[in-house]
Amino acid sequence: MVVFPKTMNVYCNHHKCKTYYTHKVTQYKAGKASVFAQGKRRYDRKQAGYGGQTKPIFHKKAKTTKKITLKLTCGVCKAVTQRVIKRSKHFEIDPKKTVGKVKKQKKAKKSKKKKKVKK
Repeated sequence: MVVFPKTMNVYCNHHKCKTYYTHKVTQYKAGKASVFAQGKRRYDRKQAGYGGQTKPIFHKKAKTTKKITLKLTCGVCKAVTQRVIKRSKHFEIDPKKTVGKVKKQKKAKKSKKKKKVKK
């Protein structure tokens, strides 16, 4: 059983950050498969009509677990990165557990330039 904290202090590689900030942790879930993807259109075209099943269906499944992918969302710039961790049958995100304190991004000082006025 793997228990992960709700927030982690992780390096943010986004061009705005480039340092360690608090990230929100969620578990990655695959989206709905698109009907308009090229592979799906090709498969449906091949399956249409008479002739039965045209492509092999995989039955010899060996693995009992899947690798867990985490979605890390930066608290400052909202950039999302993914991190793969080891296989496990049971995975939890503990809402009470947090790692690292919330850091605020340092704002760069804007240089004031004087505009030339033509007369």
